[in-house]
Amino acid sequence: MNRKNLVLYAKSTIDRGSKSFAAASKLFGKKTRERVWLLYAWCRECDDLADGQMLGGRMSAVPDPKKAVAATRMLTRRAHGGEKTGKPAFDAFGVVSQECGIPLEFANDVIDGFVLDADAWRPETEDDLYQYCYHVAGAVGCMMAIVMGVPKGDNDTLDRACDLGLAFQLANIARDVAEDNEAGRCYLPVDWIAEVRLNPDDLMNINRRDALVILIDRLCDSAELYEASARVGAAQLPFRSRWAVLAAAGIYGDIARQVRVSQGGSLAQRIYTTKTTKAGWVAKALWQAMFKSPYVDRSSLWSRNSLANRNEAIGNSAQRAVAR
Repeated sequence: MNRKNLVLYAKSTIDRGSKSFAAASKLFGKKTRERVWLLYAWCRECDDLADGQMLGGRMSAVPDPKKAVAATRMLTRRAHGGEKTGKPAFDAFGVVSQECGIPLEFANDVIDGFVLDADAWRPETEDDLYQYCYHVAGAVGCMMAIVMGVPKGDNDTLDRACDLGLAFQLANIARDVAEDNEAGRCYLPVDWIAEVRLNPDDLMNINRRDALVILIDRLCDSAELYEASARVGAAQLPFRSRWAVLAAAGIYGDIARQVRVSQGGSLAQRIYTTKTTKAGWVAKALWQAMFKSPYVDRSSLWSRNSLANRNEAIGNSAQRAVAR
């Protein structure tokens, strides 16, 4: 496909894959909007391949998840290097990564999140939870920021963009606890579960629903913290990009807010935002984009540096082991 057809493919993907992101993407200028669509198409395809989904639908068993992740990494690397893969979503990534100079390391960080899922991983601690959220969403936030013109060396703004990805993923996890449980997955940290004396193998026990709601509320609280931090970074974006990001933050953040209000209702019925609600957040975001959001000190929040420091420590430990 040429670029024009890849853009059409990507637009169709976001229109069908995420009504929330599709609504917010309309606020970008034409060039940025097309690039956002191209990057989204790759994200959606990677997620679908890892989860056995179609456009974010119900998850199904993947025969060989590790093979699927390896193929995703290979196709991504080829596309990033300028090769045609014959796969529209990966070729879309190739186009946008070449146009915007997206570092391959961010794409690899995203794919590393799918590796965790393929290994049936689950978080032991809150830090583990944030690490996972970084891989599958925070790194995407960094790439989206670069697409919007944020320099690769502007770490403060990239950290805020990462925070928005974390907020989105925390909202997803809060909303999808029951669905994930059905698929044999759990993203609630083991130490959180222990604190409320829940059986990790019996999370959906109706007699302990109050304890599970406490953990879901905790996810929603964290989502709001990272959303507030991300709004600070939006001030560094061009006006239309700022408007779009604030609209997305409001629309998607509303998921966490509705999950909290439902007090366990999200375990029986999927939470979603209506067209009217989306339109309201778009209008509100236009007003918000005209002013700076209240400053939020993120020094106490999880940082991408935590992952880098952890990987460095693991690498040093491995080197010492080899030396011995």
